[in-house]
Amino acid sequence: MAETVKKQEKPLLKVEDLKVSFFTPAGEVKAVNGISYTLHENEIMGIVGESGSGKSVEAYTIMGLLGGSGKVCGGNVEFEGKDLLHLSREEMSDLQGNEISIIFQNPMTCLNPVYTIGNQLTEVVTRHDKSVTKEEATKRAIDILTEVGINNAEKRITQYPHELSGGMRQRVMIAMGLICNPKLLIADEPTTALDVTTQEQILQLMKKLQKKHHTAIIFITHNLGVVAEICDSVSVMYAGNIVEQGSIREIFYNMKHPYTEGLMASMPRIDRISHERLKPIEGTPVDLLNPPKGCCFAPRCSKCMVICQEHQPPYVKVGEGDHVSACWLHVLEMKKEAEKHV
Repeated sequence: MAETVKKQEKPLLKVEDLKVSFFTPAGEVKAVNGISYTLHENEIMGIVGESGSGKSVEAYTIMGLLGGSGKVCGGNVEFEGKDLLHLSREEMSDLQGNEISIIFQNPMTCLNPVYTIGNQLTEVVTRHDKSVTKEEATKRAIDILTEVGINNAEKRITQYPHELSGGMRQRVMIAMGLICNPKLLIADEPTTALDVTTQEQILQLMKKLQKKHHTAIIFITHNLGVVAEICDSVSVMYAGNIVEQGSIREIFYNMKHPYTEGLMASMPRIDRISHERLKPIEGTPVDLLNPPKGCCFAPRCSKCMVICQEHQPPYVKVGEGDHVSACWLHVLEMKKEAEKHV
């Protein structure tokens, strides 16, 4: 399990009450509904949740890649004090790849099939540094490919994406994300399409490179096992909301929100009794066109109360450090504790 990083006072990235919606003919889809978190230098934060929870949308918003019918409806995103939501197209373009990079889930759809690996890597370098010669950019491409564990890099830069295996293509995507030494790397489910052995290799590689380059990472996944492997802290998302946040140790050993408990119960574990069945989370995901009035998880929660259906719960500090959870059960527990001391 990853060790908790020592946080500096000033965060590298600060997201405050971010709201993002998609406006469709059927109505407004509230994909991200007021999330907040901070990320510090050299920290790896996991964002975990099921498909459709808003994990990727908030990542694309940070990168300035929110297109189509998507619109930021509120909140702030600050990177080193810069307001990313109000930068010009040129200013955002300078940050993309240079200061903030992203690794996408499927490299085959992100790598251009008609250009060689070398062409695509050197383009990233020369785009952000006009003084770099073609020879210098090629050398940097070879060096970064070697660093991410691709052998015979001199040959690989002349090959096309379809000539590489899935694991090697993902390593190329990691190389592309790191070639300009960004301060923040967003990894959007980078191991989902890989087999278990290759997935472990990629995780170990990312941990090694993060320690070497001191890059902060936002690691987006639906796999809690991956989170335990690589992250320092976790934000658990459900239906566009962050329902629980905390250090990796607090979330895994002192989880408080019913949704987090449900995710953990549905995970295969080697210490389970052989005949013990996995426990799925009952019900279906929330319709974001018509979200519930109160707690977003209320329709599927076995502990749902009347107040849960009427009002959104506040964040309550439930453990050590920055461990918070949004659930009315915590509010009731606090009231009971307060009554004991009256």
